[in-house]
Amino acid sequence: MAGWSISGKKLLQGLIVGILGASLALPLWGLGMLDTWEAKTWNWRTSVLAKPGKATDDIRLILLDQNSLDWAKDEIGLTWPWPREIYGAIVSYCKRSQAKALAFDVLFTEPSSYGVEDDTAFGNAASELGRLATAVFLGKSSGSATRWPSEIPPPDLKIDGLKSWLNPQNSGGIAFPRATMPINELAVNSAVLSNVHLDPDPDGIYRRVKLFGVFDNKVLPSLGLGTYLATAPKVSLKIEAENLKIGEQTIPIDRQGNVILRYRGPSGTHKAFSAAAVLQSEIRIRSGEEPSIQDKNTFKDKYVLFGFSAPGLFDLRSAPVGGVYPGVEIQATILDNFLSGDFMGKVPWELTVILVLITAVACATAISIFSSTIGSTAASAVFIISPVLSAVGFYVHGSWLPLFVQETAVVSSIALALAVNYTTEGRQKRFIKGAFKQYLSPAVIEQLIQNPEKLKLGGERRVMSIFFSDLEGFTSISEGLPPEDLVALLNDYLSAMTEIIQDEAGTVDKYEGDAIIAFWNAPLEVPEHATRAVRAALRCQANLANLRPEFKQRIGKDMFMRIGINTGPAVVGNLGSHTRFDYTVLGDSVNLAARLEGANKQFGTYTIISQSTRDMLENTLAVRELARVAVVGREEPVTIYEPMFFEDYNTRKDLFETFSRGLDLFYQGDFPKSLEIFSTIQDVDPAATAYAQKSKILLETPPEKWQGIWIMTSK
Repeated sequence: MAGWSISGKKLLQGLIVGILGASLALPLWGLGMLDTWEAKTWNWRTSVLAKPGKATDDIRLILLDQNSLDWAKDEIGLTWPWPREIYGAIVSYCKRSQAKALAFDVLFTEPSSYGVEDDTAFGNAASELGRLATAVFLGKSSGSATRWPSEIPPPDLKIDGLKSWLNPQNSGGIAFPRATMPINELAVNSAVLSNVHLDPDPDGIYRRVKLFGVFDNKVLPSLGLGTYLATAPKVSLKIEAENLKIGEQTIPIDRQGNVILRYRGPSGTHKAFSAAAVLQSEIRIRSGEEPSIQDKNTFKDKYVLFGFSAPGLFDLRSAPVGGVYPGVEIQATILDNFLSGDFMGKVPWELTVILVLITAVACATAISIFSSTIGSTAASAVFIISPVLSAVGFYVHGSWLPLFVQETAVVSSIALALAVNYTTEGRQKRFIKGAFKQYLSPAVIEQLIQNPEKLKLGGERRVMSIFFSDLEGFTSISEGLPPEDLVALLNDYLSAMTEIIQDEAGTVDKYEGDAIIAFWNAPLEVPEHATRAVRAALRCQANLANLRPEFKQRIGKDMFMRIGINTGPAVVGNLGSHTRFDYTVLGDSVNLAARLEGANKQFGTYTIISQSTRDMLENTLAVRELARVAVVGREEPVTIYEPMFFEDYNTRKDLFETFSRGLDLFYQGDFPKSLEIFSTIQDVDPAATAYAQKSKILLETPPEKWQGIWIMTSK
């Protein structure tokens, strides 16, 4: 029942905290204060998930780029602006290529400077094509026309339900009081007059467009949609609520008449040709030559849109998929979305609110239940990522699910849940940390904080690396110092060594005077624990060497430390009484490590490791074999080694190779030769000195049954 009570409290805590987190995020979203960041997340989704639609290949672009301007100037002597005859040639080429329709994202508002004949020729070409969509600019404050010009036939495009939909709330979005109209010669010969007015979002990026605009009660489609309507003048249009129905296709629009574009990719996703290439092809065909564009079917049955991409012609926009995006490509995206039937929709605000609440409550509940550092971190990561995944999923299925409001709710819930956890559980954690920080490593303390149930009697068997160290001649040192100086010396020495041991992920078991007992791989698993234990020993020896001059000034002699390390199974756990216990290790492996520390006295060394430790080093550190020893209290002999860093080994490599030859002879029982070899290096190697002396003894008193084992008679 206690477990159910705790779970119930956690669930209630999560519910309350999650609602509070959502209550912080939703008002910010409702007031539009998150829109800037939401737009950035939409840019990311669009960039990552953009891909061609089923109708992308049905669209071709003709771009008046900088190369086209340079070609016209250099090859045929034309400066900007071009005569209308040039555009007439482009229209002729599209007709010749059997293009389905052609749209000009260019405003031809002034008579040609080349004369009336130039405009007439352009108009005739448009008339011959018969499927031309021509640009009109509808504006709020710019535009010379305030009424539909009498000389231009009014469009017969009708949208059922538009009049009732155009209430004062909506009219500001799609009703325009002014217009900039094309020249009469072009207007009267166009199949569709289309609005090219585009409004970016507040940050200057084009994510939404209007599929139509209204001027003087006349409906003008966007140029992208107008390109299609040039081929389907009889299609029915109907508007109701938040949908625009064109033929059999239903398109979601907002109350301002906007649709959300599904971009296909960065600029260049739709297949494009330079205006120069099209003009060259038309000129060559008229001259009876092969066109520059070799594929004669490139434009056949394709929707073709002409526009500017040259930087100096000022029709470059910012899109979610790139900062440089020609305006005509936005119109092509409109057409592409319509033909593919996949304009983006927007998730109803009610669903967004529900998702925010569910996500925030689930996040807060998970953090309340899994209140450990690892659990809280994992839960936080899951719930920070989950809104991203859901937003991506909704995008793939064609909807804009607000992402940033979800992330705001999640982050708020995380912060609140952690604050509540700290308040309710922090007292116990602070007690544990205060009680154990003096003798357990920070990693062990953290585990105890996360798992207080470990503070009980009992243990477990693990393979561990055990470390014993002792100061050489500490008794004489302690006898020569006042108690205050002795304590200060020990504190400085033990602090320096402990810092290294814990830095190498070791746990200090206990201090016994000057001795340090430590171990690796418990209670937390430590990968490469043998390597880290030996490296800690070598670093401790190096640090003591650096401190030796300072210590000598305090005690009048050099201070040296002996270390023994063994790796093997041991029992580790909280051992003691119910009221007082220590986290410590027991077992034969522990005893052997202690014996190896003492074995240094026999060989004049300061660090010795066992065969089992050496086998786990995997060539991460250098060693030299010292002996096969039988330690006190252990029948089976152990091969022992002196470890070192590779640079130290390489510096004394010749000496170690000589020592190794002598050791082989010693193992074989050839004491005269081993004595001879060890004698050559005994002045520079204390271990060789020990072997030279041992060889002399064995020469004087030959063993009856020699097995190459050094029998240790003391601890």
